[in-house]
Amino acid sequence: TGRGGTDIISTVEFNHTGELLATGDKGGRVVIFQREPESKNAPHSQGEYDVYSTFQSHEPEFDYLKSLEIEEKINKIKWLPQQNAAHSLLSTNDKTIKLWKITERDKRPEGYNLKDEEGKLKDLSTVTSLQVPVLKPMDLMVEVSPRRVFANGHTYHINSISVNSDCETYMSADDLRINLWHLAITDRSFNIVDIKPANMEDLTEVITASEFHPHHCNLFVYSSSKGSLRLCDMRAAALCDKHSKLFEEPEDPSNRSFFSEIISSVSDVKFSHSGRYMLTRDYLTVKVWDLNMEARPIETYQVHDYLRSKLCSLYENDCIFDKFECAWNGSDSVIMTGAYNNFFRMFDRNTKRDVTLEASRESSKPRAVLKPRRVCVGGKRRRDDISVDSLDFTKKILHTAWHPAENIIAIAATNNLYIFQDKVNSDMH
Repeated sequence: TGRGGTDIISTVEFNHTGELLATGDKGGRVVIFQREPESKNAPHSQGEYDVYSTFQSHEPEFDYLKSLEIEEKINKIKWLPQQNAAHSLLSTNDKTIKLWKITERDKRPEGYNLKDEEGKLKDLSTVTSLQVPVLKPMDLMVEVSPRRVFANGHTYHINSISVNSDCETYMSADDLRINLWHLAITDRSFNIVDIKPANMEDLTEVITASEFHPHHCNLFVYSSSKGSLRLCDMRAAALCDKHSKLFEEPEDPSNRSFFSEIISSVSDVKFSHSGRYMLTRDYLTVKVWDLNMEARPIETYQVHDYLRSKLCSLYENDCIFDKFECAWNGSDSVIMTGAYNNFFRMFDRNTKRDVTLEASRESSKPRAVLKPRRVCVGGKRRRDDISVDSLDFTKKILHTAWHPAENIIAIAATNNLYIFQDKVNSDMH
């Protein structure tokens, strides 16, 4: 790992076509990968992802008023829908959101009247005739330029940003507040959710994630550390403190323990592409919620149920506070989320089959086939099974992304990015 682990990947995000993939890291860098076009000779060998551009998005800062260091770590990246030849993305650390524009240049103008080839101004007395500048081809250059900086909107740490389907606004959420921004206006935002109590000693929950509905620009959802989801409608009121719908599963009293509240905290929420469902991840499960049913999730999948008996040691080594993300495939039929030991899980909603796969150097050789892994808890053990006691809790897959249309997934394993694609069939198993 690089200096002090600065190259640990902290977010991964495909753009709307899946041609570009961006990662952010703890050192404030953004790396963009571009998918190579299909080659003429082998039409079905869809291209690999190669590094397209790398730039420093955030620098470490110091808040002198609070005597606090502000980490440069990129918390989230969101692509804006493409409007022209350029690409745009938002990246955020704990405090500041930036809008970046990515453009390509493969021609350069030559033959200026008033400048020489180096770009210095000519002595005007030597200019005796006029010429028309011409565009000459040059090597492709990818230019990344900062367009806007949205600062000073948050007192607490920003945990999520989400671009609205109106393509004009976006929101940013921290522990206690959610703000709505216009993409063209940097010096003010509208506070649309505020759960900060008058007395901070009365604080019982924090906002953990937030996302706009994919089609209805007035709807958004936010999740909380108490395991609830609140669906809000911006048409109802300017301040969405009164949610339209509260999604919450009643707690089973027989499962109550010291860790109940910690493990029920929702670490990620994602609308399905259709907009009908929401996917949430808590410490041990992923759940699918139907927007029309608030009382309980319609599906619950156990991610690593074998850790239930290990919560005490996971609390002691702080792993119980890890924030795992979750993702839908393009057709909303399969969901994916990470686990420990560089394992990640897939659940097929139709067949109810699930699989555990491993992101490792061995499995990432070109054309290697991922072998399903099994974790066993004591008792009889098959040959390739791995014992729950030999899992490596320092290797965790927190950040994953799924190509919007194809079976291509990006898995961030500490400071390695793995891209797996299903060449053969469209079913993930």
